[in-house]
Amino acid sequence: MPDITVYEVGPRDGLQNEPAMVPVAAKVAFVNALGAAGLPVIEVSAFVSPTWVPQMADAEAVSAGIERRPGTRYAALAPNVRGLDRALAAGVTEIGIFAASSETFSQRNINQSIEQSFATYRDVTARALAAGLRVRGYLSTAFGCPFEGDVPIAQVVRLTKALLELGVYEVAVSDTIGVAHPGQVSGVLTALTDEVPATSLALHFHDTRGTALANVLAALDFNIRTFDASAGGLGGCPYAPGASGNLATEDLLYMLHGLGLDTGVSIDAVYEASCAIEPFVGHPLPSRYVRARAATRAR
Repeated sequence: MPDITVYEVGPRDGLQNEPAMVPVAAKVAFVNALGAAGLPVIEVSAFVSPTWVPQMADAEAVSAGIERRPGTRYAALAPNVRGLDRALAAGVTEIGIFAASSETFSQRNINQSIEQSFATYRDVTARALAAGLRVRGYLSTAFGCPFEGDVPIAQVVRLTKALLELGVYEVAVSDTIGVAHPGQVSGVLTALTDEVPATSLALHFHDTRGTALANVLAALDFNIRTFDASAGGLGGCPYAPGASGNLATEDLLYMLHGLGLDTGVSIDAVYEASCAIEPFVGHPLPSRYVRARAATRAR
């Protein structure tokens, strides 16, 4: 069994804010290439309103088109009962729900208070578990909110526990706007791991300020073994305009493999998957590994 689980979010979190509409065939090929790279779990799409997230309007088509490889889990966001029904009809076996750590972000992002969102997620999670699906929870703005600034650690702990009590198997504690630094990560994880098992936690970092890999290093000291990443560094946050995206899968793999940690993932194959999707998003991918390797290839 690999030492570290890399939870690939490129096809969903990576693409969802891209202005260029990526064709279904390109998304399917992207997911298939990531699966062939050995990634153990891939977040394929989101069953959300196409009015709010047009890039995810083809969730059913993408889910129907992908090759489901043994040993790889294929997940999707389903934040409400309607989304869950669509996910079930599409044959999804794992869904994600997302709560916010700050009231203002919750209202701006999903037009619900934190309390209202948990009422929705309680229903969604119960129905999903009854149908035999795995449910993952995301806790956004856990390290800082674009509207409220600092988020109390006690609030992060309380809401992480609340998500686990709903029945999610894991909470991805998320640095939505890329403000976290290693000292803060250590503080948050000290408090969290006093209350919940490290095995029920994952971390989702953005590289807005260039600290994502340093944050992963800090988290390893707390026995965190699951990290979200996005092929090529695709993605970002609409509340941090111009910021670089999610922690790049290639950058994460390069560091982890250099530390002698096994992921079961081929960095070469992920790199090729990123290069193949790059023309469809219409801009260079921010991954440092991708940019360095592409420069070497171009010589």
